[in-house]
Amino acid sequence: MRPFTYERAASPAAAAKASSGNAGAKFIAGGTNLLDLMKLEIETPTHLIDVNGLGFDRIEPTAEGGLRVGALVRNTALASDERVRRDYGLLSRALLAGASGQLRNKATTAGNLLQRTRCPYFYDTNLPCNKRTPGSGCSAIGGVTRQHAVVGSSDACIATHPSDMAIAMRALDATVETVNPDGQTRAIPIADFHRLPGDTPHIETTLQPGEFITAVTLPKPVGGTHIYRKVRDRASYAFALVSVAAVVDVQDGVIASASLAFGGLGPMPWRNPAVEAALVGKAPSDEAFEAAATALLADAKGYGSNDFKIPLARRTLIATLRNVTGA
Repeated sequence: MRPFTYERAASPAAAAKASSGNAGAKFIAGGTNLLDLMKLEIETPTHLIDVNGLGFDRIEPTAEGGLRVGALVRNTALASDERVRRDYGLLSRALLAGASGQLRNKATTAGNLLQRTRCPYFYDTNLPCNKRTPGSGCSAIGGVTRQHAVVGSSDACIATHPSDMAIAMRALDATVETVNPDGQTRAIPIADFHRLPGDTPHIETTLQPGEFITAVTLPKPVGGTHIYRKVRDRASYAFALVSVAAVVDVQDGVIASASLAFGGLGPMPWRNPAVEAALVGKAPSDEAFEAAATALLADAKGYGSNDFKIPLARRTLIATLRNVTGA
């Protein structure tokens, strides 16, 4: 690990200001991802800004009937909150499907959104990686791709986004609240928060330099049945090969609303409006479920050892839809 300086931020604006103009500065809270990357010299910050004392560790109701989750709320606290379990069961289930209990006790809401890929080529500093070293190439293409993306990738990067929580947040239409070094705030729909890799896979979100996440807001509960299905190589402490976050409401024998997001398939929490359009207004049936799966995988592309993800995603989605609709 390389030497670095350290400070504890006294306010959100101070935290943002401390990182402004300092390309080597990084925010640290739980440190469950950043410290590992520092040990491997993948991340080499020259200055760490500790944000744990800023008070963003509360879950509060909003005037609109939703919940505002502070950036520093630990995953364990969020998953076990009575309101989350009752009204946003999808989120609680996704959090409990991720990592270990020890990690969930430290990992934060903001950090979970910002965690970096677990692509083995990203972690191997002896190999080229455009996400780690822009312009160096993508070793995964032509390599072992079992964990890699089949939708949304590019010629520069085929890594997947690792978070379970973010997949649930995407299905729930969460909003990310931030503050910048000038003290200005903004609310970013989670659909606009993560970026596709394109030619710049090292730029993973729409955050600007020095911009700091203060909270994630969940909208008013919409009802329906919540399911998070995660397919992985082992029952715990494993990243998704395919995951499906589903909120589906069936009224009078017809799917009245559907919100679905997917993990393990793309470089960001994946949501395709065509999947939901294939379901809403239809009676729950294998025909409708097959149409939704076809919409999801219309542009899917395997890279050899991850080709199996395409039929696996189809089967997982159909099984989830059968479960969530009772069909």
